[in-house]
Amino acid sequence: MHYNRILLKLSGEILGGVKGHGIDPGAASYFTEEIRRIHDEYVQIGIVIGGGNIYRGAAGSAMIDRVSGDQMGMLATVINALALRDYFEKAGMATRIMGPSSVSPLMLPFDRKHAIELLDQGIILIFAGGTGNPFFTTDSAAALRAAEIDADVLLKGTKVNGVYSADPVKDPNAKRYERISYSQVIEEQLKVMDLSSMTLCRENRIPVIVFDFTETGTLYRILSGEEAGTLIEE
Repeated sequence: MHYNRILLKLSGEILGGVKGHGIDPGAASYFTEEIRRIHDEYVQIGIVIGGGNIYRGAAGSAMIDRVSGDQMGMLATVINALALRDYFEKAGMATRIMGPSSVSPLMLPFDRKHAIELLDQGIILIFAGGTGNPFFTTDSAAALRAAEIDADVLLKGTKVNGVYSADPVKDPNAKRYERISYSQVIEEQLKVMDLSSMTLCRENRIPVIVFDFTETGTLYRILSGEEAGTLIEE
């Protein structure tokens, strides 16, 4: 494999399947199979999954305070992590959930040294609960955990095959980038990841690959060294 240790970031909507909400068994099974293929190649895997299939803090009811909404979103990621853990373990892959101790007693408190020890043992780690703080997205949590575990790459799985100059659904003339710099993403305000997460990746020289996770086998091909999606680096 081209990369030894990865951080995979996925939105909760992917786990929600076609409807984009709840936990779709078919989507969870697909997710499990894609992970199993790379796990069988001894890739060390850390995962951050969002909670948008259950609750989106930033788009919550006007009656719910922003801080409370973000906390609800953090708990939604724990629900997704618990579901994925069970799917993975039933497929024979040892998995642990880690996250901020302030979020939930259902997972191990994040500890960098312990996390790396578990990854070295071939155990999949699902990092839930975001950063443990409101006002930070799961993209920020993914960049933070990628830096903390010394990931070789941050892989952002989406439903689009890379980074475009504009929304390809709305603009048929949108250009897809094969490679792009962190600075260009930031300056052009391309909606890839939020500013804090992109800045963190740039400061720690963590390459980011944005790809279509719903296309079967793409994750495996990327880790095998094939070019797919968009590579973001300096």
